[in-house]
Amino acid sequence: MYPIIRMAFGLWKARKAPQLGPFATYVSQHRCWPWDIDMWMELNNGRTLTLYDLGRIPLAQVTGLMGMIREQRWGLTMAGVVVRYRRRIRTFERFEMRSRLLCWDERFLYIEQSMWKRNGECANHAVYRSAVTDQNGIVPTHRVIAAMGLTDVSSPKMPDWVADWLRAEDARPWPPMHDAISD
Repeated sequence: MYPIIRMAFGLWKARKAPQLGPFATYVSQHRCWPWDIDMWMELNNGRTLTLYDLGRIPLAQVTGLMGMIREQRWGLTMAGVVVRYRRRIRTFERFEMRSRLLCWDERFLYIEQSMWKRNGECANHAVYRSAVTDQNGIVPTHRVIAAMGLTDVSSPKMPDWVADWLRAEDARPWPPMHDAISD
């Protein structure tokens, strides 16, 4: 089930947070609850992706993106994600989530997120490819940035490792090919 109450609480807390610049990091505190775990008593990998919403949506709120999207009657969608899992987050363990806009290209915003254990270890790291949409499809990022009033701001250079991920995505067949396995 989607963590609606946790999201509402996160947005309620973010409403009092100071407005952040477009590349600032939004930091939020969380706990791994029993309904977040898998059979090994640790944060489920799929739930990790859902919990990243609890950082990404408030980030959009405190940077002004969410207000602008509502004003324009646009939407926000995810178009891809790459995740690296390195440390377990166990039941009831507290962790910090860090979320920030990394860069953008002509169509997509790239959002970097990570979960940090209390001992300072990074548990996992994700980069999302996100798009702002309207009734015609993807809104070009130059229009999104202008609608946010950031006409004097340009994207930082895309990190090489993100560009490598995108090249790998472009080489991946779509739709996927599924050959029958024979005995």
